[in-house]
Amino acid sequence: MLAFVTSLRHPENASDYGRVEELLRRTLRSIEKQTSDDYVVIVVGNRAPSFELPRRAQFVYVDFPPAAEPTTREERWEAVIADKGSKLAVGLLAARAYSPDYVMVTDADDFVHRDLVRWVGEQPAGSAGWYVADGWRYSAFRGAGERIDDLYRVCGTCYIAPWSAYAVPEDLPVTATQEQVWEAFGERARFILGKHRDAEKWFEAHGYPLEKLPVPGSVYHVDTGENHSGKKIEGTARMMPRAVARDYGITHDQPLLVRWWRCEGVRIRDGVRRRLSRQA
Repeated sequence: MLAFVTSLRHPENASDYGRVEELLRRTLRSIEKQTSDDYVVIVVGNRAPSFELPRRAQFVYVDFPPAAEPTTREERWEAVIADKGSKLAVGLLAARAYSPDYVMVTDADDFVHRDLVRWVGEQPAGSAGWYVADGWRYSAFRGAGERIDDLYRVCGTCYIAPWSAYAVPEDLPVTATQEQVWEAFGERARFILGKHRDAEKWFEAHGYPLEKLPVPGSVYHVDTGENHSGKKIEGTARMMPRAVARDYGITHDQPLLVRWWRCEGVRIRDGVRRRLSRQA
């Protein structure tokens, strides 16, 4: 079994919590399209979603305080790491009940390929786990998609690790305090739950050398208005291919013509500006 574990930011830390919930809904819809039912989804947050969760998803409530308002970039990321790391750790505590073989920590605005669970289930028992290297970046605002190398360097939905890699305590309850959770998970809370950039190196250094996923894995959703990184697809872009959107269960924010203009219009406008500048 594969356990997807995700978390929601505190409502007080969100610009628009309704948007946060809508992004989660789309992520869950993507996971729900799996061609195998051998999975579970754990969602951890301070407020239960206002919509009904899919049948294989479970919400876990925590009363952790909102992340402190940072004054520097470093403090901002420390606050994000502490909030996200401790919530995902609680998600792992809840996942214990399902005895999963693998865990995929998932950002609550990304998408996963519909055949991912089936493929994982077909691998030999005891496989090392995998990381997503080649994937897609998708802009919700523009409807644009672009291929990206080393996706695991920038996207949090890229690691399928063995359950044992997380050393989930057997006696720590799901109702544990944030401080208890942080202490129990130690550096795992910080280095592979709270952040992900160097998680592949961490796994390898601790006896879990993950392999490159040889099949499609995940789509990094940017330009949502609520993602911590603030990343966008800049400049000229192409529309997300229909086949890719279908395989990942992506539903677009805008009608086709709006998406076309926000992608192709950049190139057209730049061309017109260049011609006008030459004529001036």
